[in-house]
Amino acid sequence: MAVGHNHSIKSLLLSLVVISLYVSRTTATTLTYRMQPHERACFYGAAKAIGEKIAFYFAVQSGGSFDIDYEILDPQNLPVLNGDRERQGDYVFAASKVGEYTFCFSNTMSTFAEKLVDFDISVEHELNEGGALKPPKPNVDKETSMDESLRKIGDSLYAVQRQQKFFRTRENRNFDTVKSTEGRIFWFALIQGGMIMLMAVLQVYVVRNFFRNPKGPRI
Repeated sequence: MAVGHNHSIKSLLLSLVVISLYVSRTTATTLTYRMQPHERACFYGAAKAIGEKIAFYFAVQSGGSFDIDYEILDPQNLPVLNGDRERQGDYVFAASKVGEYTFCFSNTMSTFAEKLVDFDISVEHELNEGGALKPPKPNVDKETSMDESLRKIGDSLYAVQRQQKFFRTRENRNFDTVKSTEGRIFWFALIQGGMIMLMAVLQVYVVRNFFRNPKGPRI
């Protein structure tokens, strides 16, 4: 029993070490930004080597028609991706140059509406660094199968994360629509009540004047 328990602890520690290596090789930034009308905001992510995968996700959570203009520029300020009046996007591309990539959002098309944008910039370092730990040769097959299992788990977690962001975006948009509808109902009811009161006052005024100034003959 003790031997099996020690073996389980070693396997758990080894899994944690491998997971930490995968985490250390990936840098990600998740932000939520509120854009004002006529504003252009830019964010940055650095690629350390040619061929690194860069993932870019964004979704407009609230404001206006839930759309935004976006643009991605390479280190030489050349366009990589761009779009106009997009509600959300999920893109992955390989870095063609080493350096800082620029991710810009533009709300210049809006005159009054501010917009809440949720976005994620991830840069994956696929090249092995000199400090990476390497498994011993006798356990190559075991380590390979473990790496494959961890990779599948990572892909599944990534898919779950994307689904959660999708549902969060849809929930925020529905909530914003409900708030907008609630505001319209409130103002419509207020205007309708004012018109009813105005009509009542006019009716009272007409009736009082009608009986105050009779035009028929008196007996």
